[in-house]
Amino acid sequence: MAASRLHSLWNHPAGPKTIHFWAPTFKWVISIANIADFSKPPEKIGYPQQIVVACTGVIWSRYSLVITPRNLNLLCVNAAMAGTGLYQLARKVK
Repeated sequence: MAASRLHSLWNHPAGPKTIHFWAPTFKWVISIANIADFSKPPEKIGYPQQIVVACTGVIWSRYSLVITPRNLNLLCVNAAMAGTGLYQLARKVK
C-alpha cells in the first residue's frame, strides 16, 4: 500500500518530478526566514517587505486553488507567507 501511494505521489502532475513541486518547496525558506524574524524588534521590520510577503501569500493562495494541477504544497506555503507577513505587519503597527 505504501509503495502504491509513493508511486502515485511520484507520478502526480505536481509531484517531485516537476517544477510544480520544487518551486513551492523552496519558497518555504521565505516563510521560515519570516518566522525567524519574529524575535526581531518591530522597529527593524520593514513595511514594504512585509506588505509584499503578505500580498504574495494571499494572491498565490487563491491562485493555487484554481490552477491545474491542484497544488496543495503551493497553497500551504502561500498561506504561511500570508500569515507570517500579516503577523509581522500587526507587530509593526502596534
